Amino acid sequence: MIDSSRLEAAWWSSFIGDALAMPVHWYYTRERIPADYGDITGYLTPHNPHPDSVLWRSRYVVTGATDDILHDQAKYWSGPRDIHYHQFLHAGENTLNVRIAALLAESLIDCGCYDRDDFAHRYTDFMLTPASHGDTYVEEYHRAFFKHYAEGRELEDCGVEDIHIGGLATLVPLILFYANDRDALQDAVASHVSLTHKGPVAAEAASVFADLMHFSLLGLSIDEAIARTSPDRHAALAWPYREWAGTRPDEEVVGTQFSPACYLGDSLPATLFLAVKYTDDLRAGLLANVRLGGDNCHRGVVLGALLGAQGGMDAVPPAWITGLYDYRHYRELFSRLAETAGSRKQN
Repeated sequence: MIDSSRLEAAWWSSFIGDALAMPVHWYYTRERIPADYGDITGYLTPHNPHPDSVLWRSRYVVTGATDDILHDQAKYWSGPRDIHYHQFLHAGENTLNVRIAALLAESLIDCGCYDRDDFAHRYTDFMLTPASHGDTYVEEYHRAFFKHYAEGRELEDCGVEDIHIGGLATLVPLILFYANDRDALQDAVASHVSLTHKGPVAAEAASVFADLMHFSLLGLSIDEAIARTSPDRHAALAWPYREWAGTRPDEEVVGTQFSPACYLGDSLPATLFLAVKYTDDLRAGLLANVRLGGDNCHRGVVLGALLGAQGGMDAVPPAWITGLYDYRHYRELFSRLAETAGSRKQN
């Protein structure tokens, strides 16, 4: 039986992991993190300059109303150097992919189940509506999706093969909604990921994440969840995380053994290492993730969900919950999501 405290903690901690890391997202010069923001222990407002920003090298050409997803942020692309990817977000606010996760929660609530077409239409409306979010950066998969959409492709054909951990960042509401039913969970996750992130790399990583969450929410330890998910099923499950947790510093594992970047071949095992090492200390784990830089936002979503599912609500600092910029909206969403999932289960 799914533990309700673990379920709620996974919900909150997925948002928290992203929001804590947001000011230093994609910092690869780690010594600049404390230099620019001090000893991070809570939510902070991002500011320019961003020492490792490559936004100035990015290109996105709008052809019309069906691919204009940058809106008033377009002037910061291919322009000044050192622009922070999330320069206009508030302390405790979530990045774009996590806003998309909240959109998925709304679809699940209104439809009473996962409806890919409903979500796809909400997604396109959201992205094409000016001021729907305040993020400057829009990930590659969004850009590719809307280029295809502008070409007149069907929504189900607009996604591209993608191998980044950002593809897992929208999954938490779906995982929590179907947490009691492993088969339905795997089917829904596979369908959802393939809308925007096609190909085996994202599909296999999403399936592993869903299973690890399913077993963790049932009360298994992270080590037991990895064993139940089956180490021979995915390379990320076969590393000796428990041994490393006691012998190797975080900066060596996430930095030398695995890149702190976004590619799933490195980012998924990096996240699992942190989940194993900090399984009994959610606060320390999420702050360690922040200080490791790289794609710590999307890593933080997955890590937060795993650590929340391990520790339950007692592990989550209350100030981190109420300090989220959209706390009231997320509180209402979770209440309605849990109620809708409960009704589905009874039926």
